[in-house]
Amino acid sequence: MSGVTPYKTIEEIAGRIDDLKTPESINEALDELEYLFEVIPPELQDPVEDLITRLRNKYKQLVVEYQWSRPYDNTY
Repeated sequence: MSGVTPYKTIEEIAGRIDDLKTPESINEALDELEYLFEVIPPELQDPVEDLITRLRNKYKQLVVEYQWSRPYDNTY
């Protein structure tokens, strides 16, 4: 984890959750959090798990909105 501060990364992602508006940006944040979840102390895992759940729900909502905006396009 050279150069990565787990607490700072978690805080940064939590602070910009409302700014993540594309599936790609959400996936990137999820990748970071899921990695950090494995290496952080157990007492921090619950808040990170909540953040992961929020991001997954936001991702699902974006996909639903996209599908409704393009009902005949099955590319997503």
